Amino acid sequence: MHREAFDEFVATRSSRLLRTAYLLTHDRALAEDLVQTSLAKAWFAWGRIEGHHEAYVRRVMVNTYSSWWRRRWNGEEATADLPERRDTHHTPHADHDRIDDRTDLWQALARLPRRQRAVVVLRFYEDLSEAETAEIMQCSVGTVKSQASRALAKLRIDPTLAPTSDEERVR
Repeated sequence: MHREAFDEFVATRSSRLLRTAYLLTHDRALAEDLVQTSLAKAWFAWGRIEGHHEAYVRRVMVNTYSSWWRRRWNGEEATADLPERRDTHHTPHADHDRIDDRTDLWQALARLPRRQRAVVVLRFYEDLSEAETAEIMQCSVGTVKSQASRALAKLRIDPTLAPTSDEERVR
């Protein structure tokens, strides 16, 4: 009975869990590993979980993600090649600009500390309430609010998200 319920949960929720994992890790392969690891951990507790399976699995994902980054040094690495800078002049290619903007947002999210990124992902991408986010992250609602506030403040001043002079004129 538990196996059938678990199999159904995996079939119906895997893509949503993978999206959350990708937003946390910013890497497709790591996201897949995170989902698989979290589902494997959840399998052993499946019979004891009452009703809130998705919240439980999300909590396992956030905790597993956090423990991975505590174990691994995630600092900068030296490289001989400098990345190309995006041209900040207005271009007539709006679709390309939107893609560049999304890439800039992904990169800005990747620079946030892990707890702040987890709060942003759960609150704004997964559209969970502050209480649901606090439950998943096993912290208080006040912590969720402060982490969200700090994350949004960092995103506001991130140089890659700063408007170009053309965008400022439109405002």
